[in-house]
Amino acid sequence: MRKGLYGLLMLALVSLAITACSGNSNNTNSTSSAPDSASPSASAASGEPKDGGNLIFGVQADPQILNPIYAGDRVSLTIDQALYAPLFQVNNGQKTFYLADSLDVSEDNLTYTLKLKSGLTWHDGQPLTADDVVFTFDKILDENQNSYFRENLIIGGKPVEVAKIDDTTVEFKLPQVSPAFEATLVQLTPIPKHIFENEADIQKSTKNNTPVGSGPFKFKEYKTGEYVTLERFDNYFGGKPHLDSITYRIAKDANTTNLALQNGEINVAYVDPADVNTIESTGKFDIQAYSEGRLGYLLFNEDSDTGALAKKEVRQAISYALNRDEMIQAVYGSSDYADPAKSFVTPDGLFFTNDVPTYDNDPEKAKELLASAGVSNLKLRFIVSSGNKAQEAASLYIQQKLKAVGIDVELQNMDSTAYGQKFSDVTAKDYELAFGGYIMGYDPDAYSILYKSGAGANYTRYKNEKVDQLFVQGGSEGDPAKRGEIYQELQKTIAEDAVIYPVAYTKTIVAIDNQFGGLEDAVLKPVVIFENPAKLYLK
Repeated sequence: MRKGLYGLLMLALVSLAITACSGNSNNTNSTSSAPDSASPSASAASGEPKDGGNLIFGVQADPQILNPIYAGDRVSLTIDQALYAPLFQVNNGQKTFYLADSLDVSEDNLTYTLKLKSGLTWHDGQPLTADDVVFTFDKILDENQNSYFRENLIIGGKPVEVAKIDDTTVEFKLPQVSPAFEATLVQLTPIPKHIFENEADIQKSTKNNTPVGSGPFKFKEYKTGEYVTLERFDNYFGGKPHLDSITYRIAKDANTTNLALQNGEINVAYVDPADVNTIESTGKFDIQAYSEGRLGYLLFNEDSDTGALAKKEVRQAISYALNRDEMIQAVYGSSDYADPAKSFVTPDGLFFTNDVPTYDNDPEKAKELLASAGVSNLKLRFIVSSGNKAQEAASLYIQQKLKAVGIDVELQNMDSTAYGQKFSDVTAKDYELAFGGYIMGYDPDAYSILYKSGAGANYTRYKNEKVDQLFVQGGSEGDPAKRGEIYQELQKTIAEDAVIYPVAYTKTIVAIDNQFGGLEDAVLKPVVIFENPAKLYLK
């Protein structure tokens, strides 16, 4: 995932951009059925917390992999947030410590000392110690383990050194100053050494199918294409959760999800802007619209087998054929949920600017560029996740607009799981266009995994030595003013090269059943909805 706060990233309104490539979604041997959601009669008039009950999330696909050092799709990340506790989180510049008790930085900013809480345990009762943290980081750094987090831990071409000081203390030594390192630590969640230490390939290990975590809920069962159920972990260090269980019910079609919401079969789900009024009119849901720091964009695959988008002029021409304001209306239904985007960085990020080159709403210029590039009768393949209303709307709009400038677009519909696997396969050559999105967090160094040559989540296959060097400089520059100049130049260079067509900085809309409380303490969070699901309760 991934230098971003969360990688695909798949998928509120559209698929995100940093999906794990595993596809591990095997069943357990369990045959019991998914528990029903709490009935309305269970809701107490007082609204006071009540122990018990099951919360059912509607999710759009099977999880790619239930292991936090590989998970990058929205579904896996959401489930992992309940299964695995983070070291700490950052909200509005303030740290909330979970597994960790403190994080101290040396005066030269080269040594970070992480102190864990005492008495931590994994779901199987084994102690969680500094050994697990060191093991996790060692495995991420091991090239044979293929974790795309590895790039986060290579600074100036050298790896971060990770060492155990005692059972609750871990020391990280950086080869050079890296202002983004703290943001990296937010991303990296420990996995259990005693489970994985003898696994040659952790990503492909069958032990990911019955994960042992450290979060407020522990794994119970998984039925592919149907649901994943977690049950309360009574010994959770943050206190026993109120809910008995959380079930993630797989509903790949938005219409199916909406119907399940209205029938009480699902308690929490993402909602498309066009469906807000319908869901809200039931009077059963709290509708939350919030910014995730998310960019919705049209992706250009520069390395398709046709080579159609390898030329910058062709990507610019496609961009000129589109109208950003029209597209926001077509895809998101209203500018209330989406602001026009021009930069690859989102407005919540450091050094963000929308003052960059843009190619937009000039069909005649599009035709001129295609002619000057010697391109005619261009045919492009556009992959689409069926049932994703935003993607479907975007693909139809883009198909129509490109036809007007002489480009034929073939839409290739596939289910959400297949789409996620295709999108995240950096070797895939059988398509040119896709509509996606990503959430990368506040530090712009995170975006290097998307735009550096050969990076693990460089789904555009973009290559530019100047951009590579700027990311290296920005990641190691300690002076905020100089660092800002570097990232402003990066934004302008990537925009000029038309690497993607940025459409909108979007809001995510979530419907939450009124029967459930504790939302404020659970903290609405990008990608995973709730930072701390232990705080949720049935009223």
